[in-house]
Amino acid sequence: MAESSWLERPGLDKAAGEEFLREAFQVLLDEAVRKGTDVTEKVGETRRPPARWWGGTERGSLPDRGRIPFPPSPQVCDWKEPQELRELLDLELRSSGELPERLLERCRDVIRYSVKTCHPRFFNQLFSGLDHHALAGRLITETLNTSQYTYEIAPVFVLMEEVVLAKLRELVGWSSGDGIFCPGGSISNMYAMNVARFHHFPESRQKGSWALPRLALFTSRESHYSIQKGAAFLGIGTDNVHLVGTDERGKMIPEELEKEIQRVKAEGAKPFFVCATCGTTVLGAFDPLDGIADICQRHGLWFHVDAAWGGSALLSSKHRHLLTGIERADSVAWNPHKMLTVGLQCSAFLLRDTSGLLQRCHGAGATYLFQPDKFYDVTYDTGDKTLQCGRRVDCLKLWLLWKAAGTEGLARRVERAFAYTRYLAKEVKRRDGFQLVLEVAPAIKERMMRKGSMMVGYQPHGARVNFFRQIVTNPTVTKDDLDFFLDEIERLGQDL
Repeated sequence: MAESSWLERPGLDKAAGEEFLREAFQVLLDEAVRKGTDVTEKVGETRRPPARWWGGTERGSLPDRGRIPFPPSPQVCDWKEPQELRELLDLELRSSGELPERLLERCRDVIRYSVKTCHPRFFNQLFSGLDHHALAGRLITETLNTSQYTYEIAPVFVLMEEVVLAKLRELVGWSSGDGIFCPGGSISNMYAMNVARFHHFPESRQKGSWALPRLALFTSRESHYSIQKGAAFLGIGTDNVHLVGTDERGKMIPEELEKEIQRVKAEGAKPFFVCATCGTTVLGAFDPLDGIADICQRHGLWFHVDAAWGGSALLSSKHRHLLTGIERADSVAWNPHKMLTVGLQCSAFLLRDTSGLLQRCHGAGATYLFQPDKFYDVTYDTGDKTLQCGRRVDCLKLWLLWKAAGTEGLARRVERAFAYTRYLAKEVKRRDGFQLVLEVAPAIKERMMRKGSMMVGYQPHGARVNFFRQIVTNPTVTKDDLDFFLDEIERLGQDL
C-alpha cells in the first residue's frame, strides 16, 4: 500500500527544490562570484606566520620593508592541512539527509575553503578568471543536462558546435574540415595521435598492433606530457616518443627534427606523427611551424599542432604571426578555457580532413543511437565520431561569450594578456633582487599558500633550479595586481 502511494506522486519536492536553488545561487553569487573575484574582499582571517619563518620573535625585528610581515590582504585560498580540512568540512555521507539551512552552510564552506581561481591574484595555472557570460552558459549546460551525440537529444547544441568549430577552423586558416570538443587538451592530442595512426594504417583499427610496424613519433623537449601519456595509452609506447632539441627560448629546432627522423628511419622504425607546440607549458614558446611543416611534407608525416595554450593568439592581428604556418597542419588542439577565460573545460580538436576520417576511425554504429532510417538528416548525429558515448556540451559557454564580446572583444582579451606579460617582464628586470630564476621559490610558495594572498606555480627547468611560472590571462588583472605580485614575493622572501 505504501509503495502504491509513492508511485502516485513525484519523488521530488519541486517547490522546496526551487527555493533551495534560489538561496544556493545567492550563495554562489555572493561568495564565489563577488567575493571570490574582489581584491578588496578578505576571505577568512589574515594570520601572522610563525616567528620561526622570519628568524626572530619580535614583530618589530623585521627589515625596513614593512612594519608587519603580512599586511592585511585579500585571500586566494584559506589554506588548511588535509586532516584539519576533513574535520571542517565533515565529508562523511550518512543514512539520513540534512536540512536546507545546513546544506547552504556546506555550500559556503565548500566555496570558502576552495582555491579562488577566478581571483585576480591567482596566477598558478594556465586557466584563471571568470567571465560572467561564459558562466551563464555553464549553468544552462548543467541545467539542461543533455549529451551531445545525436540531433534528436541535443538539436541546439549540435548546430551550435558545428558553427563554433567552423569559426575556430576559419581562424586556423581552413575553409572546411572537421572536429569535436574534447574533455581537455590532453585528450585532443591523443585524438590526433590515434587519427594519424589510422590515417597511415587503417587496417590497425581491426587488427590492432599486429598490423603495425614499430612506430615513431616526434615532439619537442618542451612539449606537454600528454604526448608521452598518449603514446602509452594508445599502445605506441613511450620509448617510441622521440624528443627533439630546442633552442634557448624553448622552440623546436627543425634541423634537429630532420636529424632525428633520419636516425629513427635508419634504425628500422616507421615515423608517422610530429607534434609541434604553440605556447609551451613552461616557457610559452611557439615552435617554427613552417619549417616543421616542410619536414612533415617531405617525409609524409602527420603534422599536429598542440595550440592548447597559444591558439587564442590567432584572434589577434598583432600576435597571430606567432602561429604562422598553422594552416599547414593536419590537426590542431586549442583550449579556449585558457586564454579566453571560457571556464573548464573547453577544448577543441580540429581537423583539416573532409573525408570523414574521425567517423571512420572511431565509429561503431550503435543501433540504439545511430539508426540510419531516422526521419531527419542523420549527418547531424555527430556522436559516433568520438571515443565517448555520453559527451557533455562544451560549446555553449564559448558561443555565449563570443556573442557577448564579439571577435574584436576576444582579440582585446588576448592582447591585454600579452601587454601585461610585457609589463611584468619589464618590472622584473627593473627591480633589484629578481632574476629569471629564483632559488627560494618553494619556501616562498609555502608562505604564500599559508597566507592565501595569491597563488603562483613554480618548477625547475633543465639545469635551472625552481623558479616561478607566472601566468597572466585573467581579464580582471590590473597593473596593481602585478605590482602586488612582485611586492608580495619580496615581502614573503625578504629573509631568505
